[in-house]
Amino acid sequence: MLRYAIGRLIQAAVAIFGVITIVFVVMHFSGDPTLLLVPQGASAEEIAALRHQLGFDQPLLTQYLAYLAGLAQFDFGVSVVQRVPAIDIVLSRLPYTIELAAGALVVALGVGLPVGILMAANKGTLVERALAAVVLTGQSVPTFLSGILLILVFAVQLRWLPTSGVGSFSSLIMPSIALGALSMSTFARMMRIAMVDELGKDYVRAARARGLSMRAVVLRHVLRNSAVPVITVAALEIGNLLAGAVIVETVFAWPGIGQLAIQSIQSRDFLVVQVIVLLISFIYVATSVAADFAYAAIDPRIRLAR
Repeated sequence: MLRYAIGRLIQAAVAIFGVITIVFVVMHFSGDPTLLLVPQGASAEEIAALRHQLGFDQPLLTQYLAYLAGLAQFDFGVSVVQRVPAIDIVLSRLPYTIELAAGALVVALGVGLPVGILMAANKGTLVERALAAVVLTGQSVPTFLSGILLILVFAVQLRWLPTSGVGSFSSLIMPSIALGALSMSTFARMMRIAMVDELGKDYVRAARARGLSMRAVVLRHVLRNSAVPVITVAALEIGNLLAGAVIVETVFAWPGIGQLAIQSIQSRDFLVVQVIVLLISFIYVATSVAADFAYAAIDPRIRLAR
């Protein structure tokens, strides 16, 4: 167990280090943010002075090493646009994104898992075909389009929900549905595949031969054995929800880190973008490791030792 944990932590550190490096290089080759910060009509001397003040006149390797040294001291740098610590800007927006991702996860799990179970239990019937159409729709419609359609129907035409912004619980409903639709389809498909596989195994036939009803077999045995691939998907989907929030937050004017990422990229605020990417990468890695340990609690056949 200890050897496995150490190995996973090393892999996680390498992955995060790679993400930091790639984002740093890409953002610095996207353009000079100094030109966006100086007033219109500034002289070459004024531009050069500001570039020197921000440290952008240093060699790229020097900037990179300085950034890594700051990260080692939990110093994520200062926003070149707002001139406040980048981590403070991101943390002020993070609660909104967590709220949105939680709402989307509730939609994805609350709809996707029951749909997947019903599809597996009614394999080959009209019920499965109807539910498959729902799953395919959720998987095919782009997030930005589903968001716009929800606004047109429920906000503009029916006037049941607010078009955008935050505040009441009603303002969370449409963004959660738009963000959770794709994950819902993923959960439904994975649950159906896992259950169909389990329902065809010998222990199910043996339980049925002993007189257990299909409902009892599913609730006592099949669901637990089908949970392992679902946990794998859930660990990945949590990170996907945070990453997918960029589009949804833009459509619904939701003030989370997704909208902040778009604004920071447009203004070439390197350090804020790097903090956002680093945060999402860390969540990806953390949920993946947590899923690995959850496997053993659900399926004793799985051994963590490698």
